[in-house]
Amino acid sequence: MKIAFYGSSLLSAYWNGAATYYRGLLRALARRGYDITFYEPDVFGRQENRDIDPPDWCRVAVYPGTLEGLKSASAHAAAADVVVKASGVGFEDDLLLAQVMQHARPTALKIFWDVDAPATLAELAAVPDHPLRKALPDLHLVLTYGGGDPVARAYRALGARACIPVYNALDPQTHHPVAKIGRFAVDLAFLGNRLPDREARVEEFFFGPALACPDQRFLIGGSGWDDKPMPSNTSLVGHVSTRDHNAFNVSPKIVLNVSRDSMARNGFSPATRVFEAAGAGACLLTDAWEGIEQFLKPGEEVLVARDGQDVSAILRSVTPEKAQAMGKRAMARVLAEHTYERRAQLVDRLLRERKASPLEAAE
Repeated sequence: MKIAFYGSSLLSAYWNGAATYYRGLLRALARRGYDITFYEPDVFGRQENRDIDPPDWCRVAVYPGTLEGLKSASAHAAAADVVVKASGVGFEDDLLLAQVMQHARPTALKIFWDVDAPATLAELAAVPDHPLRKALPDLHLVLTYGGGDPVARAYRALGARACIPVYNALDPQTHHPVAKIGRFAVDLAFLGNRLPDREARVEEFFFGPALACPDQRFLIGGSGWDDKPMPSNTSLVGHVSTRDHNAFNVSPKIVLNVSRDSMARNGFSPATRVFEAAGAGACLLTDAWEGIEQFLKPGEEVLVARDGQDVSAILRSVTPEKAQAMGKRAMARVLAEHTYERRAQLVDRLLRERKASPLEAAE
């Protein structure tokens, strides 16, 4: 089957947290025989900050971030058996959705793939005549990379025929143990861009413990933190290329995951960082959110903190030996149950079922 996939970027993870997800899933689908073309707009400086070359398992079509470029790219949907419009493409998303689905063949499967369901659902609730809300009944399927049953129920209530989560996962080819790097060797490291709906939680779970534990060393990576006042025991490394993520994960004693506000409220939304860290054998500490036990066992495969005080207590009590052992257990769990190969099995089944009988299978 031919898939036309319209997303933010496959080639660049620059201000594009969905890149790892796209790469892992689409590579796994390509191994199953799918012929995939990924369409991405040239916006936000992503093409100047590519971190991979065009892959051999997927064609990538970069189109100008203009109305003419969008219309030209969307016309190629007519050649596909499966047409996917992802959320958060970043240039005229509503128009792109309309154009892509307009060009899709009557026999094609039409899918909206939401990589930030809490944000999308909040937008739909605020705008009753939102174009996506109007389009939902005509789409065969909504897929999301998180949110679980609460998100699925919300989408069905808005008119979606079916909504199924396809969670983040691990691609062992790209995230795996490597040698430690001295500049990343600290007690607690956090990697994430500075975002308005996460900054308060980063203050609670990272900067607060840094102030409370002056004898511990902290490291923060990601874009947007340059003008943020840092405690004296905290280092800033700025944007960390995906090629350095493994070293960033394995070098500290503990790696911290901090969910965005909306993801924490909804639960069942493990970030790509969770699986990247576990796949590298890192000891992961995450803020508490509903559903974590579905992916990793708290206390054995992952450390869970309810607030900054928990983070500080964990830092003081967890030895390097205990952290290393926990990282090994986490790696074994994700390799066994949470790879993109596993996720691709689910997507493959969903596509083939709906391709065989799209209307009946979607109801």
